[in-house]
Amino acid sequence: MKKRGLLHRELSAVVAGLGHGDLLLITDAGFPLLPGTRLIDLAVCANVPRFLDVLRAVLEEIVVEGGYIAVETRGKSPHIYSEIQSALPGAPLELISHTRMKELAPRVKAAVRTGEFTPFANVVLRCGVAF
Repeated sequence: MKKRGLLHRELSAVVAGLGHGDLLLITDAGFPLLPGTRLIDLAVCANVPRFLDVLRAVLEEIVVEGGYIAVETRGKSPHIYSEIQSALPGAPLELISHTRMKELAPRVKAAVRTGEFTPFANVVLRCGVAF
């Protein structure tokens, strides 16, 4: 049994399979996904697990070269916006509309749904390389 890092079997496998340029979406509990989008549903109940906890755990295991945040996050949930920026120093984060983020969702390798009830707590991460 693993004793550190991502313990969730499916999430760990997805992260291990990510390559340069691949997209990974981490969402709040209410983000709409189209049928066919690979979903790793971690949501247990309201705010369990929290978006930022899942983001930090994933960031311990991947290289991120950039990403996308909905402009609505900055206005409606500024603390989430700030924490995402702090968690990704040096990685350019493009502000896009929430509608555009929903349009990106079908292109992700997987979406990770948290139990977060904070509005617009979503980020698309673009994977980089470790060398």
